[in-house]
Amino acid sequence: MKVIDIAQNLMKFRTETGNLPEIKKCLEYAQSLFKDYPAKGGIYEFPDASPVLFLANTITNDYDVVCLGHLDVVPAADDMFSPYIKDGKLFGRGSLDMKSFAAVALNSLEHVLKNNLPLKFAVILSTDEEKGSKSTHAFMEAHPDLKAKIVLDNDVGGDILKIVSKCKNPVFVKITAKGEAAHGSTPWDGIDSNELLMQTLANIRKIYPYYSKGGNQPQDQWIDTVHVAIMNGGEVSNIIASESEAVLDFRLTENSTAENLKKNLDSCMVSGVTYKISSESTPVVMDETNPYILDYKKFAEQILGKEIEFEHIGGATDSRAFAVRGSTVIMHSGTGEGMHAPGEYVEVDSVEKIADIQLKFLDKLAGK
Repeated sequence: MKVIDIAQNLMKFRTETGNLPEIKKCLEYAQSLFKDYPAKGGIYEFPDASPVLFLANTITNDYDVVCLGHLDVVPAADDMFSPYIKDGKLFGRGSLDMKSFAAVALNSLEHVLKNNLPLKFAVILSTDEEKGSKSTHAFMEAHPDLKAKIVLDNDVGGDILKIVSKCKNPVFVKITAKGEAAHGSTPWDGIDSNELLMQTLANIRKIYPYYSKGGNQPQDQWIDTVHVAIMNGGEVSNIIASESEAVLDFRLTENSTAENLKKNLDSCMVSGVTYKISSESTPVVMDETNPYILDYKKFAEQILGKEIEFEHIGGATDSRAFAVRGSTVIMHSGTGEGMHAPGEYVEVDSVEKIADIQLKFLDKLAGK
């Protein structure tokens, strides 16, 4: 299997989250790559979530290795779905996030099947990771006993010389402010919900400071953060707003808890303002002395000819669904830039190197 060719073919499908016709075509294409192999599984559909592609060399609840990823992408202009290679870089939507590495996962499955490796191996590719991963949650809920000793997670793109050992816990909070409408010329006759919301946000900022490019920067970036993702209130310019709301995106380290966040939020609310935690998860924290991770790191350094560092990131990953079930999660991806941006690209060599590292690692696990 030529990984870069498969990556480009996957990128041609306009699998923006929610575009089910294209998503299904993409899943069918990926599944068709194994028509000549005894792959198990298939496309799993759910009433309240998008489909998931699950392919394996055997059906069990206890896998040795699972490759985890997603095939949906964020919206992009038409030309970004016509991938091309220039100066050793693969450009297009999904090149870095993360169709190149979905191709790597499929390549690993082919290797296991073709060589009949004595490993229980599976690939899981979700299709709505960019908007909350409901499909991953649905799949895991449908398979409550599913476990994996090791999870290979390539959805942490950016630098092949770094293995991620920690990811934060994403917690989304909706804040609602209730006021009383009045004419804009007589604000004393109403209660401005926008003002109530801003006062509450100001209180939150006393606990969770505002950071920005060129502005306030933390000395230690492994801290709890929040950004105001959505904020709105009011309907017309000359009426005092009676209802406002904001959605906040908190990223918590393993040293924090949702319960502590609730206590902080309770202390920040002003009269007329309430909040609700829309979703929460768990941080993914791996022991950097884990023998599987160190074995993988050794192979990577041998193939790359360079030392690899561990790093911590604020982003979340679907591998948390397996981390809570006791899996060792190895988070490593290729090098590129422009994730979610018009100039998204991945370095072709880094994709091929990740594929090679995975195959060598799987061979070692299989005793070859």
